Amino acid sequence: MDRVEAQEERRRRMRERVIAGGFVRTSDLADEFGVSLMTAHRDLDALQAQGWLRKVRGGATGLPSAQFHGSVAERMATMAATKQQLARAAATLLVPGQTVLLDDSTTCLLLAHQAAEHAPLTVITNSLPAITTLAKEPGIALITLGGAYFPAYDAFMGLHTADAVRAFRADVLFLSTTAVTNGRCYHTSPETVQVKRAMMESAARRVLVADHTKFTKDGLYALAPLTDFELLIVDDGLPAEQLRAIRAAGTEVMVVPQRG
Repeated sequence: MDRVEAQEERRRRMRERVIAGGFVRTSDLADEFGVSLMTAHRDLDALQAQGWLRKVRGGATGLPSAQFHGSVAERMATMAATKQQLARAAATLLVPGQTVLLDDSTTCLLLAHQAAEHAPLTVITNSLPAITTLAKEPGIALITLGGAYFPAYDAFMGLHTADAVRAFRADVLFLSTTAVTNGRCYHTSPETVQVKRAMMESAARRVLVADHTKFTKDGLYALAPLTDFELLIVDDGLPAEQLRAIRAAGTEVMVVPQRG
């Protein structure tokens, strides 16, 4: 195994160690993997840049938080049945001939799996799993958004991706969010916010698809107020008073019953 391969293998194992442990001290990682403290810091910096974990004082964490929302696999497993219901509801809004923007959320990935039923559509996305899914579908004209690839998100993010979005105009955007607090959407990384803001600017209609648990979470980086969305699709777990407040502020709400 050459030096680069050894480094990648060490970082893979280090990532698994942090995610399994929840929080691990940098000094313990250096001892465990037989590297200097400086090398351990560099490894953690690289893993954080890819979106796998977050460095904190004295170590690193893989636990979901306001600055880290977990891996794709973890997000797919969270509220899975409800997300499927929300995606089905969102799919009813698809109109043949539309140009549709999809973000990198797991809910929109589930929507991508249903897009072919409403073809012909032009779909623009930065989500690699959505790209893979839609590339095989007849009737879907697929436009992919490149940029820096973030393995933990399985998506393209950052400045170049945001610039790529602005070259297009979509009829409708379907987007999800990490957290909604006091009427404002938040995310866990500035790169995500950068791309999603560009998507919002590039769509004639903006649809937020979010299960009710998002309204109990926190995020670090502000994306946009709920009032910037024409429609919110949410399950019936959201309290009635919050629904009334959202509607009163001017955003339409589609409430989707959860399966019993």
